Amino acid sequence: MRETSDGRFENSLSRRAAMQVGAIGAFGLSLEKLLASDAQALNQKSSGQSPKSCIFIHQYGGLSQLDSWDMKPAAPSEIRGPYQSIETATPGFQVCELMPRLAKISEKYAVIRSMTHHMSQHDKANSMLLAGRSKPAEDDPSFGAMVSKLSPSLESIPAHVWLQKYGGGSAPPEHTYLTGGRLGMAYAPMLIGESHTDNPASSDFRVRAFDTGDSVSLKRLEERWQLLQTLQSFPESKSSSAFESLDIYQQQSFDLLHSSDAKSAFDINQEKPSTRDRYGRNPLGQNLLLARRLIESGVRLVNVVAWTGLAAGEKFVSLETWDMHGNANVGIFENGWNGLPFALPRTDIAVAALLEDLSERGLLDSTLVVLIGEFGRTPVISKGAKRVGRDHWPQCYSAMVAGAGIQGGTVYGESDSRAAYVKSSPVTLEDFTATLFKAMNINPASRLSPNGFTIPASDGSPIAELL
Repeated sequence: MRETSDGRFENSLSRRAAMQVGAIGAFGLSLEKLLASDAQALNQKSSGQSPKSCIFIHQYGGLSQLDSWDMKPAAPSEIRGPYQSIETATPGFQVCELMPRLAKISEKYAVIRSMTHHMSQHDKANSMLLAGRSKPAEDDPSFGAMVSKLSPSLESIPAHVWLQKYGGGSAPPEHTYLTGGRLGMAYAPMLIGESHTDNPASSDFRVRAFDTGDSVSLKRLEERWQLLQTLQSFPESKSSSAFESLDIYQQQSFDLLHSSDAKSAFDINQEKPSTRDRYGRNPLGQNLLLARRLIESGVRLVNVVAWTGLAAGEKFVSLETWDMHGNANVGIFENGWNGLPFALPRTDIAVAALLEDLSERGLLDSTLVVLIGEFGRTPVISKGAKRVGRDHWPQCYSAMVAGAGIQGGTVYGESDSRAAYVKSSPVTLEDFTATLFKAMNINPASRLSPNGFTIPASDGSPIAELL
């Protein structure tokens, strides 16, 4: 590197090499750790254990198991609710009539009817789901952070992306999902969707992560990056807290800013109008379409908050679509943003389109799709503050998993006659998360502590019947 007469810096290193060297010096990452990270992904490829990806859909607020995957048509009306069961393509397996698209393609997914834990508080239950632990530590990394650590992307694109930030009083602390926990900010997700208006269903949606700012040119940013490398090369500078506090995403910024492929992946406007219609012109549908684009481009894990948007004439209240107490001027069985007749058909269309699209593109075998809330809803319908609803219920609820070798057309576990308690094959958050790791060709016992010997990625046991 040399300084020119006009104060600029020149370097013969390629942009990719410069980024790698800069990452080592500027952010305190040792060469040993960098090479080990690359080796993890390369070893998976060479061993025949191909890296897999995941789209993790959060039904934020808690979907009613009784009105979706675990219908109880013989129960009294105050338990079964108003909806009818319909047959799926799998003999003996029925779902709610509000999910006809998913019913037709049941061979593509499995349903767990015996999820269980004991936390009925939203924020804590969401933190548990994110960490895959019944008693998560304050600094436990999320499932997405662990995946991006253990199965890093080899493309010039973030390994982990989060679509639609949690909002409302039910949200878990931001550090549980927008950082890498004890793994560090290198494994934090790239957040797209800061507010309810910032989503790809909005006419003015644009990903701003590639903006450089009006006052700083791309060329000048490159010069600053090269200067940072130079400063870090001096032994006396070492790794100061100032360098460590820099945004970790600068490690990727120059590759991203120069990568037309990365920019293209985030540009949902490149999709045909018919494809966008297929997913549904609402926040969840368009976020799932964007998630498919990202997975196709090399992102390892995409989290999507399943906010289905607003009905005509409604004002925004919260992203807690599935928290259907009947406290928000919309009853659980009413056609509004916080009601099943509005939210569940939109989810049915979007998730079915995602599974079909991934399958048609040859991606379903390598992409795990997860659909789950932090808990379920009470067996008995109750009167909320304003409307009829169901309250929080973690003792027994349902989840859907698909792709990545999951045995489609499978129903695992059984609830009692009211879908109140698990009757057989209980599934803890630990076992659920271990199953997800296994499906993604990641060893659940992989050690993630600083010493490399303690704290496995998961303490659970994978469910063999699903794999």
